Amino acid sequence: MSSPHDQIRLRFQLQLLRSDHAEALLAFERDNRAYFAASVPDRGDGYFADFDARHRALLAEQDTGACLFHVLVGGAGEILGRVNLVDVANGSAELGYRIAEQAAGRGLATSAVREICALAGAEYGLTTLTAVTTLDNAGSRAVLARTGFTAAGETEVDGRPGLRFVRNL
Repeated sequence: MSSPHDQIRLRFQLQLLRSDHAEALLAFERDNRAYFAASVPDRGDGYFADFDARHRALLAEQDTGACLFHVLVGGAGEILGRVNLVDVANGSAELGYRIAEQAAGRGLATSAVREICALAGAEYGLTTLTAVTTLDNAGSRAVLARTGFTAAGETEVDGRPGLRFVRNL
């Protein structure tokens, strides 16, 4: 009998969000909508109805340098997750990520966060990353701890008690 931790780790490529990711990204968001809604607020029907416009807006925002959106692309071209750096300014950014239900529990989030931390320092010139998660999201808190983030105080995340984390790069 094997546990999720015994499973082979998924291979992925961390890629900066591009226009040609739109179809796979929409499939990722649709396929995982209920899964994500169990731990974070649902994006709402409008997000899906206006996805193409939203995707173009994200790319335009990324072009300003204020945000750096990334996708985790699996071997078949499917999106396995998202890892974003938002509010990029003065050497810091806030980290956010979400992993597909089918890929959860296989170390993908930990690997992706480690990779984005290295990229943030080496390529983007950032010196500090912050992240927030709810108190009841033990998985996310564990990922942040495994990747060098330390708790930096209490906060509120969409009306729920949470923790703020920080990592110096």
